[in-house]
Amino acid sequence: MPTVRENIHYTFEHFMLVYRASLLKVARAVAVIVAIALLLEAFVFNIGFFATAGYQTIDLDGRLNLPQDEDGAYVLTDMDHVIEFSSLNTEVHNVMIDFDEAQAAQNIAVKIQFTDSAHQTYFDTTEYTIGVPEAWVSTKVVPSKFITLQTAGFVENLRIEVVGEDISYPIKLDGVYLNAHRPFAFNGVRFAAALGILLLVYAFRPKSAIYRIRIVENPRKSKAGIIFAVAIELALTTTFLFYGSNLVGVATSSYNYGSWDGSSLVNTFEVGGDNAQQYAMLAEAMAHGQLYLEEEPPQWLQDMDDPYDKGARDELQKETGEPYLFDVAYHDGRYYVYFGVVPVLLFYLPFYLATGASFPTAIGVLVMALLFILGATALLDRFARYHFRSVSLGVYLLLQIPLVFCCGIMYLVKFPTFYSLPIMCGLAFSVWGLYCWMRSRLAQRKCGWLFAGSLCMALVAGCRPQLLVLSILAFPLFWRTYITERRLATRRGMAEFACLAAPYVLVAAGIMAYNYARFGSLTDFGANYNLTVNDMTKRGMNLGRLAPAFFTYFLQPPCMAGVFPFLQPAPFDTTYMGQTIKEVTFGGILACLPILWVLAFTRRILAMRSRQAETRTIFGIIVVLVASGVLVALLDAELAGILQRYYADFSFMFLAAAVLLCFVVNEQLAERAGAHDLMLKVLIVLVTVSVAYSALLCLVPETGWYSDVYPWAYQGLVDSVLFWK
Repeated sequence: MPTVRENIHYTFEHFMLVYRASLLKVARAVAVIVAIALLLEAFVFNIGFFATAGYQTIDLDGRLNLPQDEDGAYVLTDMDHVIEFSSLNTEVHNVMIDFDEAQAAQNIAVKIQFTDSAHQTYFDTTEYTIGVPEAWVSTKVVPSKFITLQTAGFVENLRIEVVGEDISYPIKLDGVYLNAHRPFAFNGVRFAAALGILLLVYAFRPKSAIYRIRIVENPRKSKAGIIFAVAIELALTTTFLFYGSNLVGVATSSYNYGSWDGSSLVNTFEVGGDNAQQYAMLAEAMAHGQLYLEEEPPQWLQDMDDPYDKGARDELQKETGEPYLFDVAYHDGRYYVYFGVVPVLLFYLPFYLATGASFPTAIGVLVMALLFILGATALLDRFARYHFRSVSLGVYLLLQIPLVFCCGIMYLVKFPTFYSLPIMCGLAFSVWGLYCWMRSRLAQRKCGWLFAGSLCMALVAGCRPQLLVLSILAFPLFWRTYITERRLATRRGMAEFACLAAPYVLVAAGIMAYNYARFGSLTDFGANYNLTVNDMTKRGMNLGRLAPAFFTYFLQPPCMAGVFPFLQPAPFDTTYMGQTIKEVTFGGILACLPILWVLAFTRRILAMRSRQAETRTIFGIIVVLVASGVLVALLDAELAGILQRYYADFSFMFLAAAVLLCFVVNEQLAERAGAHDLMLKVLIVLVTVSVAYSALLCLVPETGWYSDVYPWAYQGLVDSVLFWK
């Protein structure tokens, strides 16, 4: 009997015998791509090193008229923060402002002005021209200290001023240099990004072999490719979440070390302010046998005739000096949490009972984001393998990537707060519920899959009730089996239907009991009692809010700038003569995600499907997805407002519909080589633009994110991209 080692050796030899030529071809291509990425990093991204190698550096230390500290560093203060040099009479290609790296890290805005052969006086922005823009210099990022100037002829005078209101003085300066040599710097993150982009281009090029691997005919190869791709997606999602360290809430000796307790391997800490601890506070209250928060509302709040009037609350808070909890439900003299209770039962309460500490919300967002990626991938795989026999590995991955990364979950990962967690939980439960339902359709024993699917779908009510509309997909999924074919009239069919319905009854009973115990109503979730920016008890429904919301959520073009990360907050205007709840948004999904443009051809594509299949399941699913997406978006706008994180409530529905339509087109054109190649090229372009937009959205600087809390570190990312600056 052969040993395990002999079996492994035989398997390896057999594998190499079959795939040796293919592996060698791929290895050669990867080696070339790695070499190209290395050359880009060494000679293109470090162009500044070569461009400045021949400069004659001028040290201006002797001309600095600034006080010095005991270590010899020059000191800039809030009263003396301007440096001016006259009679330079030399060519100036760049300025190196060498802020002392030993001082506290900060991002410093500097305004540079100069006179040269074209300007006898300092020039600035006018009605018709733009002057030298402010430059951001990080005390910790060396590349940011080099500022390239576009001068004409000889520079005579040079003025450098520290500007901005959030500067922490005094600032220590080691020196100022003209025509300084940029050091050679190999940036590992930039190299990895370039390598990844090049590998993606190679893998998804129109002639790639992955478009010849049909997932039905080549299950092993296709599953291996999908697993490999998903592993990379999970790693990228995890890395991005931990990149925003100020919102993560976990600390070690080398990560968030300012909040490390000094002894534990890992410890948790609170992030996001007082109103961000609601779930943790509810878990503590539940552990003590109550459903209201333990914090006592101030007496002035209890005495108010209308505690939901924010203006009146703020005035009384100023008068008394007693704060109140913001964005919680206030009812009958108690604070409650109106957000779905399932995340508390899933994460916070068990963690509190086990450790006595608050569960780090970001970890919950990450866990559910990873589960969503796995569930969406499994669901898409199920559709592709059992409803579309011509889908290749390449087409599958080309559609799986935008389904996962363009649906809004990365924005939730960017801001992994308790606002994001219920949405992320609702999405994760939804895709796994749909997957279980899909599995039940071909399973011999359906009850287990039906019960599991319905349980996941029902739990959405305790996370993000809006997403319950996805439960309507049960009609197109099961109508033919249980109604048309009358399976419901059989004993087994009745048992299966009971398994389908029972979880909804059980979860509804639990949530209704929870609502009744808090507010005396089975259907009152408490959202109307929210102490927020407007009086939710009087918000009501108003058709006037729908038009601006529809435009913002769906049709608004992205607002772009010419500087990384290019995306800007989209402008907003409305003729609705009332209060509009609006946070920063970055464009509507139909304008910013070109992959959704396929929805414009829904009718023609579904006509193709009717010629391919006798059933109308796919037709029903697409109609429900699109209708549900529109409904949820408008309900969000009516009930809560227009917020970027709400895009995750409905974007998945539109993307899922678009993906299914693309599967239909692929199936129709699979045997028509020319038309299929054209479809593939168009699809690559649409997906590339959609994913690029979503990636840039993740990197846009925003209040409360990493770029706002650690702007000096974010500057390093900006300088890595703007390598020519």
